[in-house]
Amino acid sequence: MSSTECNWEEILTEVRKLVLVEASSDALIPSIRDTKISELISRFRECFILDILKHELAEAGRWLKYVDSELEFLVRRYRLSGFSLPREFKSFKEDPLSHLKKKIFIYVYDYARGKIGFKDLVKKCSSAAYTSLRTNMRSAYQVWGFTAILNYLSENEFTMHFPEHRYLTIDRAGKQKTGKIPPNIVLFNPRRGFISFFYEAPRPLSWEDSEDLRVVWSLYTTLRPDLLVYSGKVMDIVKLGSYPPVRRPHILVEFKELADWHDRSRDLKSYFKKTPLTAEEWRSKWLGGLYTGLADALGVKKSEIKQSIEGGRSLRIKEYKLVQLYTSLYKPKRALLVSRAVVPSTIRSELENSGIEVVDDVGFDRSRLKPVAEVIDEFGSFQGADYVSVDLPVETVVKLAEFAEKTGLRDISAVVSELLRRSGS
Repeated sequence: MSSTECNWEEILTEVRKLVLVEASSDALIPSIRDTKISELISRFRECFILDILKHELAEAGRWLKYVDSELEFLVRRYRLSGFSLPREFKSFKEDPLSHLKKKIFIYVYDYARGKIGFKDLVKKCSSAAYTSLRTNMRSAYQVWGFTAILNYLSENEFTMHFPEHRYLTIDRAGKQKTGKIPPNIVLFNPRRGFISFFYEAPRPLSWEDSEDLRVVWSLYTTLRPDLLVYSGKVMDIVKLGSYPPVRRPHILVEFKELADWHDRSRDLKSYFKKTPLTAEEWRSKWLGGLYTGLADALGVKKSEIKQSIEGGRSLRIKEYKLVQLYTSLYKPKRALLVSRAVVPSTIRSELENSGIEVVDDVGFDRSRLKPVAEVIDEFGSFQGADYVSVDLPVETVVKLAEFAEKTGLRDISAVVSELLRRSGS
């Protein structure tokens, strides 16, 4: 689309002319008077996005190439049958421009029918597009970091143990329907054992009535780190009745994609304002634990946190303080922060003094994640597993099965035991 075709203000004026507005009660109903209106609205959305986010889209394209490269390597190394990504990120990854266009669709019609003015349209469209872009850029770096760690471990002879069907879901959609929080992937190394990964967990469990909700409410309100890692084969981390309501992780990993992430703040008001329905006692337990964790991380009195929240004020917390809060609440044996950019020495020192290991200036270089992979490797164990699935070439399996039939052994595992006995091992 050329620059002359991309004057979105002129396109918007034309759109307004082609929409007839009819009043019905308190509603403004748009009526389309020209078949080309859809094409014009699509052109406006594309021109607008390209105008305000042209450079950011170019950067997103570069980031997504790194993501694609790690995903392709992941498929080869673990012989995946396929993989899924979070729905929003999948859409963004396939076509960033088209994805962002969807985010401003409704505002154009609101403007065309006179519900919002020009300034509000520009403000709302800009905010929606930028928020979606930043959210998906964060997802891009998380997915890259997660898959790069898995790929690094594959070079250390780790293979996929779970899921057995080799279809990896790098999201948590629908995973909690059975009342459990299962891992995204469990890796296995015959010398090190198992390692279980939980990406963006915990998440709420399914429920049907107030009694169910009362039990699982704490999972709606708990804080959610990027990655929890457990030693051994761990197929469920739910631990209701405790805070946080999951098993204590062995490793916690947080990814930071922005160069100035440490200067940014997050509003925690949303965590406190969720209506607990009939689960007041769970809210009480949750708040008690969270007040304590916040006070520890922020270095203030618990009463000050409580007064701020119960007074209806937003509690803004620096991003690096939030990482400290994660560590304070989850109490992992090792906590690691992976930063794409260099972390200032003062912030780095504060994080390290609170027990958080900083791996910075990573960019999109998998080799820079070696310290993270080495820490995870240390926690491999055989806990939680009595049997191990081992990948063997088809011809080897056939020969073992033939040997079992000749010797009257019941299965291949018995064959392996017999062969080891005969070899004196």
